Amino acid sequence: MVKDAEKHGAQFASKDDARITVFGKFLRKTRIDEIPQFLNVIRGEMSFIGPRPERPYFVRELSKSISFYEIRHSIKPGLTGWAQVSTKYGECEEDSLTKLQYDLYYIKHRGMFLDLRIILKTMSTVIFFRGQ
Repeated sequence: MVKDAEKHGAQFASKDDARITVFGKFLRKTRIDEIPQFLNVIRGEMSFIGPRPERPYFVRELSKSISFYEIRHSIKPGLTGWAQVSTKYGECEEDSLTKLQYDLYYIKHRGMFLDLRIILKTMSTVIFFRGQ
């Protein structure tokens, strides 16, 4: 990110976010920026599939305004998840509510077939450089 990207407080990321540098866009497009989280999966701190972790600031704020938001923390966060492969990039509180609905669906219905579907959709996104 550019210097002082959030000097006025935390912000949701957005498509074509002006705070992201050219090199940052390259890292994001190639998914190289996910390597540290992959290491967290290897260490057992995260699972491969589960609700994507959110920044602590947004967790506090969203927990105040969205009922049941904390339930998404009942399982380990994941490198990929049902909300990530099923919805658009979260740019606002309404998007977070939609993602929460997918996360809760995953928590309730998780199993081998849903995990396989998420893995296939994730691989498709990575291979064909889709997503943000």
